[in-house]
Amino acid sequence: MSGPAFFQTYMGQRFYESTMPNLVRELKRLNDNVERLVTVAEQLTGQKESSNAEPVQPTTTAGTEEP
Repeated sequence: MSGPAFFQTYMGQRFYESTMPNLVRELKRLNDNVERLVTVAEQLTGQKESSNAEPVQPTTTAGTEEP
């Protein structure tokens, strides 16, 4: 292939100087958000397990006799 190498072209320079750093930045942001989501999901799962471990008494008065 003749001509300049990709990094020597305007598009190549733009890719390495702008597109690639932005891509890495967005991947880091995505990873941070996924980590936060996993943390929240683990907390919610822990709450459900602890609430299922103890029976909950109904708070309705249906079926009770009034004096």
